[in-house]
Amino acid sequence: MRIVAGKWRGKQIVAPKNLPVRPTTDMAKESLFNLIRNYLNFEQIRALDLFSGTGNLSYELASRGCSSITSVDSSRDCIRFIHKTAAELPTSAIAPIASDAITFVQRSPSQWDLILADPPFDFDRYEALIDSILTGQRLTKNGIFVLEHGQFTSFVGHPNCFDRRKYGNVQLSFFQSEPLEEVDSEK
Repeated sequence: MRIVAGKWRGKQIVAPKNLPVRPTTDMAKESLFNLIRNYLNFEQIRALDLFSGTGNLSYELASRGCSSITSVDSSRDCIRFIHKTAAELPTSAIAPIASDAITFVQRSPSQWDLILADPPFDFDRYEALIDSILTGQRLTKNGIFVLEHGQFTSFVGHPNCFDRRKYGNVQLSFFQSEPLEEVDSEK
């Protein structure tokens, strides 16, 4: 994997083959960050990277100037790799935490401007994750939650989902903290 933009643009990061991960493709990652840039200034946000795996998205955030990134993964091997890689970059912006993503969100009193979640495609607790973030008020008022998922999962009807993008087998669903207002067709 490589960092696609920012101060470490082009830097290759080689993860151990034994990590239980499926990193976001460079094409999807570049598109994701270009979209997010339309809503948020990376240098002024607090970010949460759930199911962080290799830390791929966290490194991209740090490279683009984000100074507060919490990376959460249940694999201690992944968390050790993120610690090691953050030290080698070097950056102190990334705080890796070993935890189940939903448990972390439910127990944390913090709020973030950007929450990224890239669970395994066979993940069966999407609704619990979305509810924990949105009803638990983990997003700031103008915050964005981006959920990466497989092509056979859809959140188009969710009241807080405001955009969806497809990149091959990868889908990105974008949520905001407030439900979208219904358009009154009689006006």
